[in-house]
Amino acid sequence: MTAATQKPLMSVEQPSAWSRIFRRDLKAYANPYLGGILLGVVLFSNFFLTGNGLGSSGGANRIIVWLEDLVAPTHVDTNAALAAVAGGVRDPLDNWVVYLTLGTAIGGFASGWMNGRLKLEINKGPHVTARQRLMFAFIGGTAFGFGARMARGCTSGQALSGGATLSAGSWAVMFAIFGGAYGLAYFVRRLWN
Repeated sequence: MTAATQKPLMSVEQPSAWSRIFRRDLKAYANPYLGGILLGVVLFSNFFLTGNGLGSSGGANRIIVWLEDLVAPTHVDTNAALAAVAGGVRDPLDNWVVYLTLGTAIGGFASGWMNGRLKLEINKGPHVTARQRLMFAFIGGTAFGFGARMARGCTSGQALSGGATLSAGSWAVMFAIFGGAYGLAYFVRRLWN
């Protein structure tokens, strides 16, 4: 075969450092029963070692108030609810729930990376646009965040921690959250199918 008749060799592009770090083989999900047992062990250990349960809305609230204090400290100092968290010389980040929230985010990111599930995506049904899905997610997240502050905790704080201590109020909040979600699901079903 002469040089003129040879097929050109295909160049194999080497993956970039970024894709070598973030591209991982997809692994199966963990067994949900094992996950539940591990969550129970973490919850018990947290109660035993720190005297606190699990929760995330309090940590998110403290991080938001910290950001607000950077931008509008006078507003924070004159609002009773915000001043209780960050008024005067109080540091809103000096609380165990902030580190629990940050650790949960870092742990979720690490788990997604290790199991090949780390990617940017918008989960939605075929009949809605990405913009509509993001708008509904923002509205729902805002409503749930407001409700979590009104109920003095989210599903992890109320249902897990309060439920584990057999708090009647936490059980009522948990049934209200899940009942409300099931009741609303019919009306937002087109977002998914």
